[in-house]
Amino acid sequence: MDASLGLFLLSAVGISLTGVMLPGPMTAATVAKGSGNKHAGALIGAGHGIVEIPLIAALYFGLGHVIDSPRVVQAIYLVGGLMLLYLGARMLRSAGRASDNASGAGAGLPSSALVTGMVITATNPAFYIWWATVGMALIAGAGEFGLAGIVLLGLVHVPCDVVWSEFISVGTFESRRWWTQRVQKSVFSVCALLVGGFGIWFCVSAFL
Repeated sequence: MDASLGLFLLSAVGISLTGVMLPGPMTAATVAKGSGNKHAGALIGAGHGIVEIPLIAALYFGLGHVIDSPRVVQAIYLVGGLMLLYLGARMLRSAGRASDNASGAGAGLPSSALVTGMVITATNPAFYIWWATVGMALIAGAGEFGLAGIVLLGLVHVPCDVVWSEFISVGTFESRRWWTQRVQKSVFSVCALLVGGFGIWFCVSAFL
């Protein structure tokens, strides 16, 4: 492997991790799902990748200028925000039914962790804005190495999402042994409020 390509991919991993580790709707959904499924994070990360890989390809082949349009950005914020608000409301309603089997907030999300990753990703405006800004810089850098560079970018970026989400879900699942029912309900409620809160913020941002 060319040394410059290796250095670029190493920097891509570092930049990817800074984005992955930022708390957001996917983190909240991973905690909610991870309370009942130890490896939900890997599936959520994979679902995230299913949406992300086509977007990377589309941006490489020229979709970037579309996302830069103010009207498109406004629509992304509004539609995505409303969807996250809806999911947050479902999770909050389900949190009231939390019990020792950890149905709680996870019941307000799609039953499949893989689908949850896809839905949360596709409806998260910050995901598109990150790729239209920071991500475009990565794509431009990868593009200097041709299509192979873009493929390698996807191969190093997606595992960052999977590993971090898996880390969160495993940690959540293993810590459940110390949860009382009140703690469990509180955790589920916080996750729901985070998802809904991001939804409200994105809806407001659409008009700022």
